[in-house]
Amino acid sequence: MTGTILFQQLINGISLGSLYGLVAIGYTMVYGILRLINFAHGDLLMFAAYTAIYLIGIFTLPWQISFPLAMVITGLMGIVLDRCAYRPLRDAPRISLLISAIGASFLLENLAIVIIGGIPKGFPRPPMFDHVITILGVRVQVLTLYTPVITIVLLLGLLYIVYRTKVGKAMRAASKDFEATRLMGINLDRVIAITFFLGSFLAAAGGIMWAMKYPQVNPFMGVFPGLKAFIAAVLGGIGNIVGAVIGGFLLGLGEIMIVAFFPEVSQYKDAFAFVILILVLLFRPTGIMGEPMIDKT
Repeated sequence: MTGTILFQQLINGISLGSLYGLVAIGYTMVYGILRLINFAHGDLLMFAAYTAIYLIGIFTLPWQISFPLAMVITGLMGIVLDRCAYRPLRDAPRISLLISAIGASFLLENLAIVIIGGIPKGFPRPPMFDHVITILGVRVQVLTLYTPVITIVLLLGLLYIVYRTKVGKAMRAASKDFEATRLMGINLDRVIAITFFLGSFLAAAGGIMWAMKYPQVNPFMGVFPGLKAFIAAVLGGIGNIVGAVIGGFLLGLGEIMIVAFFPEVSQYKDAFAFVILILVLLFRPTGIMGEPMIDKT
């Protein structure tokens, strides 16, 4: 493999990994507080993509307004998801929350089929993201470069909220000791709702960029990216925000490099992610940056 091709694949891997990391943040934030794997999280990518399509197509809003608005609406959808599917089961056994998450995922997918239909729709990619530039002799689509930059900017914004605001302090307290935080008079329902909003907002950003990268939207488009993002969160350390992004980058790079170096096994690239999950659970269950978890039950 020449240096040019290797550089090209490296850029592709970083771009893909940044998408995984962006979505993985939502998994890791919710798990950090509720110890819940929100399996409906991946379907919020689909919800954001369809929302952006209809804001542009029906309401004729420019993409500069449609994309941020779709992210906000998806964040609110995350709050609705928590309010309807998880809050009534807050004090129930953890398995009940897990079953509810799986049910919410199926509900969102099938609602999309009933309301929108199962025929894939094209995603309106803005022309500015179609430009191709040359870097060190490699032709790179501008969107590929924007993706990791946007991911890092959103990550820094989230870290500011988590470590420099009162609600962030409440989130960190809840992640350490749920019951003690409640006894201190903190409104946990509000804190959890904000957590779902932020996680869903970032998932929407990932969903919109995913739809621009692979411009075909369907009701099941969030399933595999959601699963990959979950694996990235486990790899980086479930419950650790920075670890989720690092896990996403590593998973994306690994997938792309496997295909680049071993093209004959490219059809098995999805299996690579699940092999990584099994190895992490076997040899380092807390992930790269994870800490030993305290059982909150």
